[in-house]
Amino acid sequence: MSSEPAITTFGLTRRFGRLTAVDNVDLEVPRGSVYGFLGPNGAGKTTTIRMLLGLIRPHLGEVRLFGERLCEQRRSLLGRVGALVESPSLYPNLTGRENLEVTRRLIDGTQAQIGHVLNLVRMEDAADRRVAGYSAGMKQRLGLALALLRQPELLILDEPTNGLDPAGIQEMRETICRLPVDYNVTVFLSSHLLAEVEQVATHIGIIQEGRLRFQGTLDALHAQMEEQVVLGVDQPEKAKTILERAGWTVNRNGGHRITVAANGHSDTAMVNAQLIGGGVNVYHIQLEQPTLEDMFMTLTNGAQETAKTKARYVGAIQE
Repeated sequence: MSSEPAITTFGLTRRFGRLTAVDNVDLEVPRGSVYGFLGPNGAGKTTTIRMLLGLIRPHLGEVRLFGERLCEQRRSLLGRVGALVESPSLYPNLTGRENLEVTRRLIDGTQAQIGHVLNLVRMEDAADRRVAGYSAGMKQRLGLALALLRQPELLILDEPTNGLDPAGIQEMRETICRLPVDYNVTVFLSSHLLAEVEQVATHIGIIQEGRLRFQGTLDALHAQMEEQVVLGVDQPEKAKTILERAGWTVNRNGGHRITVAANGHSDTAMVNAQLIGGGVNVYHIQLEQPTLEDMFMTLTNGAQETAKTKARYVGAIQE
């Protein structure tokens, strides 16, 4: 197998009017990896994916798949790629198997390939039912089967767990994990379910406001982050204010949970004492390694604060 990455981009940039949706992005997706591409809504994930698939062209930069430039070898390169972007395009009046048969004929595949992908996405029992009667999750799994039918070397997935129930999400997770190991398929996926991505991804890219904020292995991301104190408090906003005034870096991660960048048990005791002294009740406290969600929030919140500060500075100059 070639050592060239499955995906490489150089200075990838795409604008929509005055908005720069993707700004000078350099991706490197190793062969055989599961690459989780993460970012808030509107960060540029789907625009990037559309450029990787040749659906829209970049204003600047280039895309290379398997070491070859997409603009020069578009047809041959995309023949080695499977994709599931947003909702799959299906024929509702045909059965699942008949939908696969249409694509099989277009790619000159074999009947065995249909059976193989139905088994891979665990759709054998529903294959002969009309798609009009499928749930959203079943349609998503059939879309994945269609993407896998041409036996791709690279699979690009945009929110692959949309519409899936917890059991379906687990099955999708297991399928994604098997693809690089059993079938030598590189997987590039975007998702907002960070806990799920953490369980399957070997590499992570985090995009915010069109710019790539981090790229590398999960271990490398962990190495950049300090330990943190995770607290459950009755007044999270008040707790955040107290600690920030004392110089701590604090994130709110929903509900009554806050996290504080800290260094060891002495910091944990100090944080606890400051909150109790400020009249905040602490009902849970634990020192732990940050989760992917925690690290994501730290990186993207930091970028948002930088953007806000820059906007205020520019506004002050203009005034």
